[in-house]
Amino acid sequence: MQQLRLQQKLLQKLSPQQILLMKLLQIPSIGLDARIKQEIEENPALEDDSPDIGDESLPDNEDKADKDDEDEFDITDYVDKDDIPEYKTRSNNYAEDDKKTIPFASGISFHELLIDQISHQGFSEKQIKIAETIIGNIDDSGYLARDLESMVDDLIFTQNIEVATKEIETVLKVIQTFDPIGVGARSLQECLLIQLRRKDVENENVALAIQVLERYFDAFTKKHYDKILKKAKIEESQLKSAIDEILKLNPKPGNSLSETSKINHYIIPDFVITNNENELELTLNSRNAPELRLNRTYKDMLQSYAAKPSKKNKEAFQFVKQKVDSAKWFIDAIKQRQHTLFITMKTIMEYQYAYFFSGDERDLRPMILKDIADQVNLDISTISRVANSKYVQTPFGTLLLKSLFSESLKNDIGEDVSTIEVKKILSDCIDAEDKTKPVTDEQLTEILKEKGYMIARRTVAKYREQLNIPVARLRKELA
Repeated sequence: MQQLRLQQKLLQKLSPQQILLMKLLQIPSIGLDARIKQEIEENPALEDDSPDIGDESLPDNEDKADKDDEDEFDITDYVDKDDIPEYKTRSNNYAEDDKKTIPFASGISFHELLIDQISHQGFSEKQIKIAETIIGNIDDSGYLARDLESMVDDLIFTQNIEVATKEIETVLKVIQTFDPIGVGARSLQECLLIQLRRKDVENENVALAIQVLERYFDAFTKKHYDKILKKAKIEESQLKSAIDEILKLNPKPGNSLSETSKINHYIIPDFVITNNENELELTLNSRNAPELRLNRTYKDMLQSYAAKPSKKNKEAFQFVKQKVDSAKWFIDAIKQRQHTLFITMKTIMEYQYAYFFSGDERDLRPMILKDIADQVNLDISTISRVANSKYVQTPFGTLLLKSLFSESLKNDIGEDVSTIEVKKILSDCIDAEDKTKPVTDEQLTEILKEKGYMIARRTVAKYREQLNIPVARLRKELA
């Protein structure tokens, strides 16, 4: 039985403007340009008012405004599109420059290189299909990402080719002779062995390296060198020579081809801190402060439709108003983003003034998101959005803003110190250690205690893991 009843609920909902601001806060400077371009493409009532080279040729602002009016889309481009005659959508009046083909760089991909090598193997038609399936299952690192039994099923279901596992194994062995060396392996061990067997196996060091990987791979990966020396009955110098041969190998052969085509990623700082005559000054990257404005044509249209209300103009008026309102919200959100970024970074700079002045990590104060949120009267989540993926350029390098936040701990005299300072000491100790006798976590704990940092061994292990430093046993090297 259905019943109707009234119920009151207290809900907190974000307005579309607040959601837009939260999304814009997360975007770093390098991504803001693309976001603004996207908004301008989607909303013709918004335009970029940044200085343009072409504007210098215009005699005055009035001519510029006239030119803008000519370039803007008409309302009929958006309303009643179905009524536009077909001939208006066709045009062949291209300038000569528009017809030119833009050249671009191209190169052969990793998988194309493998496919090209199939034709030189004398494969039968069936073996070619098997080879193509195998190569299709090789990942970008060069490893076979699918087991042979699954490929048997793939071939029969997708290409109606019935094969045995042994047939796939035979073709795979041939593919494992392809370039780059080591491709088609099913494990790291197999990958390294393929590369070693392509070398001079009569060489004593190469032969021993093959033996180590075949018989003692698990001990080798865990750096249990004592076990290998004992079981293989070899000298330490022999093992070191064998390991040197292994270290020359490429554990990810597929990546070797893509190294030359990698895109360089450049960090564009969102903030710049400069030392001007012993005074720190903060500036916001100009990308964070674009000059946006409402399109004049749309403002005029809105006023025109409002002045002459009619049933005919109602739909057009609603469309234009929605576009203009959306453009206003976006401009306001950009300005608010700029303000929030600046006051947050200014507070961080003042909080860590000694560090930004000296560049010495020992001057870093413990700082959590709440410390900054309380000072700028913003929510912690807002501070987190500002700190995430943002960079600050300082006199001593460009830093990820998030890396400046750290928990605190007390030293032996009761002072609060940053965990970053402790991690720096740990990193320095490990860098300076004797790699034949690496420092254990227990020894690191004692070193820190001698320096006045009373920290438990498990905390030292946690900090070491956060620094992506392996345990002492895995850092050990042979003399």
